Amino acid sequence: MIPKTNANDIERWGIFELVLKGPTSGNPFIDVTLSAQFTYQNRILEPDGFYDGDGVYRIRFMPDTPGEWRYVTKSNVSELDGQQGQFTCVEASEGNHGPVHVNNTFHFAYDDGTPFYSFGTTCYAWAHQGDALEEQTLETLKKAPFNKMRMCVFPKDYIYNENEPVYYPFERDEKGQSDPARFNPEFFRHFEQRVGQLCEMGIEADIIIFHPYDRWGYCDMDAEADYRYLRYLVARLAAYRNVWWSMANEYDFLLDVKPMSQWDRYFHILEEKDPYQHLRSIHNGNVTMNYDHTKPWITHVCIQNWDVKRVKEWRNAYRKPVINDECQYEGNIPRTWGNISAQELVHRFWIMVVNGGYAGHGETYMHPDDILWWSKGGVLHGESWQRIAFLREIIEDMPAGGLSPMDNARVSSGINGDYRLLYFGEHQPLQWAVGLPMEDGDYEIDLIDTWNMTITPIEKGPLPVSPPTRKKKTVIARKEAAFGVALPGKPYMALRVRPKK
Repeated sequence: MIPKTNANDIERWGIFELVLKGPTSGNPFIDVTLSAQFTYQNRILEPDGFYDGDGVYRIRFMPDTPGEWRYVTKSNVSELDGQQGQFTCVEASEGNHGPVHVNNTFHFAYDDGTPFYSFGTTCYAWAHQGDALEEQTLETLKKAPFNKMRMCVFPKDYIYNENEPVYYPFERDEKGQSDPARFNPEFFRHFEQRVGQLCEMGIEADIIIFHPYDRWGYCDMDAEADYRYLRYLVARLAAYRNVWWSMANEYDFLLDVKPMSQWDRYFHILEEKDPYQHLRSIHNGNVTMNYDHTKPWITHVCIQNWDVKRVKEWRNAYRKPVINDECQYEGNIPRTWGNISAQELVHRFWIMVVNGGYAGHGETYMHPDDILWWSKGGVLHGESWQRIAFLREIIEDMPAGGLSPMDNARVSSGINGDYRLLYFGEHQPLQWAVGLPMEDGDYEIDLIDTWNMTITPIEKGPLPVSPPTRKKKTVIARKEAAFGVALPGKPYMALRVRPKK
């Protein structure tokens, strides 16, 4: 998505960009303040502008309401102050549903009301690998099911990811020392180009603002430099409708240099400076170090935990959407977090989604040139992504609104009105009755093989009634219904129950 400079017509949730010429002396990144008030009837939104180098200043704005918008600039520099104009916001084009926000407490929807079911992937440093590999990543995404991408602003230094980036976020001297008071516009232009390309593909950019995997000094900047960087990032990127703010990847590994009060201040800056209030989250490293997601500035839970069966616990604790964006990765590297099987990752996806949450994909297969999808992108080598696509199709085919967990079905099970989805996972039952309609009704029941990606219609019928059991000399009657479905006795099967169309 390319911002439209000084245009007369801007589609709803597109980007209007005002470009101005101003001073180049001193340090314009610090010395010059710039913003604009955008007015529609009695509404006023005021995004900050930013310096883009070579005497160019930009202000970006995302209109959310069709009609006539007016603007006037505010600056401490006379030639940038008091600039006025107007443009017309027209209806959104096909495929443009607006930004994503929380909907129905535990789920998401675009601004136009279209449901958004998160099926994300992680490619931490893909935007720092050079054009050839980055374009290959985009081509891969065109065939993959992912509608959200976790990606870092800063370059990353970690195993299998030790190459230098093409661009650096700050100006550097001849010794490679960064000046955090002077941004490198070329770096940010490249990064926002990739965010815009994801937008055009219908993929949300889950932008990771800080992370601990660094050799350039970015995670050791002082608080004021962090705040300045965060304000600059918001000024450049907030107008992109597909932006999500992820404050950090594994924030708790940085607590020795960035105390909890500082993390809270980062979120306050997002609240103050983002006129559109994009989604906001933060990601833990140690599974016992969850951030307090009940804080009001956190919109949804982004968590790292292998124990996906705790999803109902997290929903109840935080009363917000839950995305387990790192439930470990499909791959074969020596680290335990990166060598689960494709079948296990698919299994974890089903548990999260059927219980009313969401999960994130990642792939870490060894490569002779260290091109692992989880960090650098490229191409997918595994088998889970096709099965995740199959699950996404099933979820997007259900009634809008997302699933709520059923508490009495003993296995992972979700309900949405008359629609039910039950996942047996590691269980291998030969019959099932719990969670099925007890009365004769006009229902369809499908047996789903989650690995082989097949859907087979089956009929409900009479089941053998088990004899009562005895416990402490008391006869315990069976509560199961006498009607249910026969099952193949294999793992990783699911049932879908829905009214006949």
